[in-house]
Amino acid sequence: MASNTNGSEDKPVETVVGGRYMEMEQDGEANTVKSRLSGLLWHGGSAYDAWFSCASNQVAQVLLTLPYSFSQLGMTSGILFQLFYGLLGSWTAYLITILYLEYRTRKEREKVDFRNHVIQWFEVLDGLLGKHWRNVGLAFNCTFLLFGSVIQLIACASNIYYINDKLDKRTWTYIFGACCATTVFIPSFHNYRIWSFLGLVMTTYTAWYLTVASLLHGQMEGVKHSGPTKMVLYFTGATNILYTFGGHAVTVEIMHAMWRPQKFKAIYLLATLYVLTLTLPSAVSVYWAFGDALLTHSNAFALLPRNAFRDMAVVLMLIHQFITFGFACTPLYFVWEKLIGLHDCRSLCKRAAARLPVVIPIWFLAIIFLFFGPINSAVGSLLVSFTVYIIPALAHMVTFRSAQARENAVEAPPKFVGRWVGTFIINAFVVGWVLVVGFGFGGWASMTNFIHQIDTFGLFTKCYQCPPPPSPVLANPPVPLPSNVHNLTSPFIISPSPTPAPAPAPMPFFLRHRHHHHRP
Repeated sequence: MASNTNGSEDKPVETVVGGRYMEMEQDGEANTVKSRLSGLLWHGGSAYDAWFSCASNQVAQVLLTLPYSFSQLGMTSGILFQLFYGLLGSWTAYLITILYLEYRTRKEREKVDFRNHVIQWFEVLDGLLGKHWRNVGLAFNCTFLLFGSVIQLIACASNIYYINDKLDKRTWTYIFGACCATTVFIPSFHNYRIWSFLGLVMTTYTAWYLTVASLLHGQMEGVKHSGPTKMVLYFTGATNILYTFGGHAVTVEIMHAMWRPQKFKAIYLLATLYVLTLTLPSAVSVYWAFGDALLTHSNAFALLPRNAFRDMAVVLMLIHQFITFGFACTPLYFVWEKLIGLHDCRSLCKRAAARLPVVIPIWFLAIIFLFFGPINSAVGSLLVSFTVYIIPALAHMVTFRSAQARENAVEAPPKFVGRWVGTFIINAFVVGWVLVVGFGFGGWASMTNFIHQIDTFGLFTKCYQCPPPPSPVLANPPVPLPSNVHNLTSPFIISPSPTPAPAPAPMPFFLRHRHHHHRP
């Protein structure tokens, strides 16, 4: 491999062109109205498309659970953790970008053609570090994306319940599982152009609705802001924020869909900066207005008064969660296609049919764990911590541990981080912090909270954190029993005491029950 000096380090990268599915890209096709419309709505690949995809995917349903995290962390810690994990997530996304470009450039110099193949994170690890890294990366990445898809289904059921509570959340999960299964027809991240744009518009509206509605509502009577009160709650809230800014498990697939993947380096950071303009004002405002009440209401919609604006926010978030489900599930579709040998199939219908088995376990797990909010923290501590923080930092350190690898690197680290030495120090800090705080303390706290939810509500719970149903009211008040009730011969009636009661006995439960069922 030819060596690379700092002055020419960008030149080889410029030769890297994003791979394409043959059925999605037709070079030299006629410039018709149909092709222009298709390009506008369907065929994405620019830096703007990647930015919309990153920002839309990152801010998903966690927007509704961040106020819950603030009630666990307190205002100051909530703000600081958002800023800190936003920066940490942007750094590891940059590392993933560098490793992807290194792998891609090496393979293309070996004349490997990726036109009909989507590169994934586990393949990058395999090409740079070997099969053991591939297996670990594949296990963590697939499990995280699996539960990420589960969380989107749970969020759909949780949100729609605030518009229509005639069906319980479990039933809504059945319905939305079938709806989200239609994502099998979206070929790849090239085809999320219009969906990514609309998704970001929807979350922007929802974030500012939460902010404005909370400020207009004002502080509820007797509001308290006592967080943090328990270490378990504190680290549970912190790991939910870790999960929030760990959405770059699909970074490689989004980057591969770009026509110029080398432009992705700053995109995730810019997306994170925009996301912070949504998450900080909304979480601060909702927590200011409702305080400790959020501890028992993990979905911010639950505390806001119902009106047309709230219903609009719920509907938009439902549509957005459908999009985010596709984002999380599409890499799983690719893995499954490669496993069964259909990844290079040109028939979209065959590939869509082959993808359906991927949706079934997601659907089933969403029905088991309807714990919207606590499941985010559990996934964040146990899966996100390794998938998008620890493994990328370690992989970068090991890939460039030798002087020859650093000399031949496609791109050297920037000067402002201290080149290779500074990068190694930052990576070591990321690994240590996330391993101890994110996985260690966060794993203990989130699993303690998660087990508490199971003990309280049970698995396959019908309606998580739903208000109790109103007590049934009889149409007519109970009437006194006749004085000869002890002469009745029914074996289900217990004879009264020989001592006569001073007042007529109240109607027995079984008679009231019968009366209730036979009322007109």
